[in-house]
Amino acid sequence: MSPRYKKPRRCSCPFKDFKGEIFKPRGIPMSKIQIVTLYHDELETLKLCDFDGLSREEAGERMGISRGTVQRLLSSARRKVAEALVNGKAIVFGEE
Repeated sequence: MSPRYKKPRRCSCPFKDFKGEIFKPRGIPMSKIQIVTLYHDELETLKLCDFDGLSREEAGERMGISRGTVQRLLSSARRKVAEALVNGKAIVFGEE
């Protein structure tokens, strides 16, 4: 039995085309820093809910996914950003 296919998500964030772009603390070479990968759908939910101030339901409608999926992506994105900020890790934009 194969896993369920991934439902396509509508992402309009400006970093969609920046696959592999990195935000990192200044003054630390990449060879000495750990990496956290933030996927485009996680960044989109972070933008819609925290920056644009939309509810999870409204963000889900815009992205074409359920409110529960938005909540899961938002929790993951917040955890990854907090981990990178607190522990001085680099954030790399990936494509899932």
